[in-house]
Amino acid sequence: MGNPEESHDPRVRMWAPVCRAVALLLGPYAEVALHDPDTDRVLEIWNPMTSRRAGDPSLLGELDGLEPSAQDVFGPYEKLLADGRRLTSVSAVLRDAADRPSAVLCINLDRTPLEQAAAVLSAFGAPTVQRPEPLFEEDWSERIQHIIGAHVRETGRPVERMTRQDRLAVLGRLDEARVFAVRRAAPVVAGALRVSRSTVYGLLAELRESNAAE
Repeated sequence: MGNPEESHDPRVRMWAPVCRAVALLLGPYAEVALHDPDTDRVLEIWNPMTSRRAGDPSLLGELDGLEPSAQDVFGPYEKLLADGRRLTSVSAVLRDAADRPSAVLCINLDRTPLEQAAAVLSAFGAPTVQRPEPLFEEDWSERIQHIIGAHVRETGRPVERMTRQDRLAVLGRLDEARVFAVRRAAPVVAGALRVSRSTVYGLLAELRESNAAE
């Protein structure tokens, strides 16, 4: 991290607390740099990810070419380091009292730990092989949960927001899976769908009557 306390530049003295705060919050995974748009030089840098230091070229380009509708804040956008690390970056143009660009603040967040964590969570959460169906053939309660859960994921509607047609569709799948051949299944289905047993019996009778008439 740089030593902005020793800098005589008023812009560094003004913005150093903000830059240090961001670097402390996101460190050691964030680099925070303050640039001089007039000289195109790095004013100061906190937690540098490369060998870049204060006084080095910023290579910012022309600020006049930036999109005005962004209101001086740009990103998040992606950058790459030479070692292959991917960064998510945000840049902000800081203006003085006369509304002239005084400095440019850039925050570069190393995505490596996030990507590693996502890979670990994905490996834990995603099945890699099909489940052994013979183990679940007699587990009718698990079958109820699986069928209802599959419908929720397909429609994007949770159980409490299911329509009448949703419930009929679910009961149709459960009936095809011979869930209701188990005497104690109806109360379990009612509980999973958050409706009364009489509602389940009524909808099931309607469904079977409709299928018989076809």
